Amino acid sequence: MIEESRIRPLNENRPKKGEFVLYWMQASQRAEHNHALEFAIEQANELKLPVIVYFGLTDAFPEANERHYYFMLEGLKNVRKSLASKGIGMVIERCSPEFGTVKFAKRASLIVCDRGYLKIQKKWRQYVSEHIECPLIQVESDVIIPVEVASTKEEYSAATLRRKIQRVIPEYLVSLEEQIPCIDSTGFEFGSQDISDTSKALAKLTIDRSVRPSMLYHGCTDEAQKRLKEFILKKLAKYQ
Repeated sequence: MIEESRIRPLNENRPKKGEFVLYWMQASQRAEHNHALEFAIEQANELKLPVIVYFGLTDAFPEANERHYYFMLEGLKNVRKSLASKGIGMVIERCSPEFGTVKFAKRASLIVCDRGYLKIQKKWRQYVSEHIECPLIQVESDVIIPVEVASTKEEYSAATLRRKIQRVIPEYLVSLEEQIPCIDSTGFEFGSQDISDTSKALAKLTIDRSVRPSMLYHGCTDEAQKRLKEFILKKLAKYQ
């Protein structure tokens, strides 16, 4: 069950007749333990519609360079594969996310988005909420306890914040049950960006190339899980 405090409508629009429920993925680039994704599947199943995942790939993300983009594209390949195994189609489009989302909104019954905290992400969501006719629903997927629940004011000490967090953490430190879409959407054709070859996909972007990709660290959920297991078995086991 997804906690109500994670869910926030960003406009007052009502669901309209559409071809699918759109999950606009931006901050939460993963197919596992993703509250926004699970909420989108839940809504799609209730409406008896497929769910489509959309990712807008912009060349102009602030302060991002070639290393960031390479790492991200590796991860997105993994995400697309994982979503496909769940029967969910993913569209990756070279487009500023807010414009691409507004375009897809014309065919969507409603849109679910995750919650990034950067100014540019807030600006994107504001733009989308004002330029679509269907609902835009934000779901917090990247923190254990939503910020507003943790504290309603600025905290000046970790000690005061810690006490507040400890009171509510049992309510939020729970497993997220993954749902199965009632309709397979992998057959939808949207002309998605080809990222199967990371280097070729990267070469097409107009980005800062002053920092080269790392050959030591690679992006994707599988890589993260591998490193987490190594940390637990080799490092954490020795911690007193």
